[in-house]
Amino acid sequence: MSSETDCALCKTDGGRLIWRGAEFRLIWADDALLPAFYRVVWNAHVAEFSDLTALQRLTCLDAVALAEQLLRETLAPDKINLASLGNVVPHLHWHVIARWRWDAYWPQSAWSAAQRPANEAMLVSLSARLPEVDAVLQRAFAQRFGGP
Repeated sequence: MSSETDCALCKTDGGRLIWRGAEFRLIWADDALLPAFYRVVWNAHVAEFSDLTALQRLTCLDAVALAEQLLRETLAPDKINLASLGNVVPHLHWHVIARWRWDAYWPQSAWSAAQRPANEAMLVSLSARLPEVDAVLQRAFAQRFGGP
């Protein structure tokens, strides 16, 4: 098991910071083939969802659901993938990934082998929309959970 001193998510934000609150943060994961890939990262070093109190679990899931809802509303993906694995980085974080039938991995998971070459035109188009998406996420998270 990782300790706080060698945990990548304790040492860094883990991606480009979109919003940070007292208990968790929302980051953009910067995946070239899955541009609408975000993570809800718990700030304290805990490995498992059940390490949180009941109220913290509700807050965490509310954040995951809000990210999912906003990605659906702003990008209209074919599907949203949610995952909390922690096998590589045993620090509680949820992956919130907007997916399309044209993406290189569809219909497999984001961690599977690519099923087809990347659709560069769609990736460029989607990437151009991310500043708007980030702003929507930032405003909504600040409104729901406080902060800047």
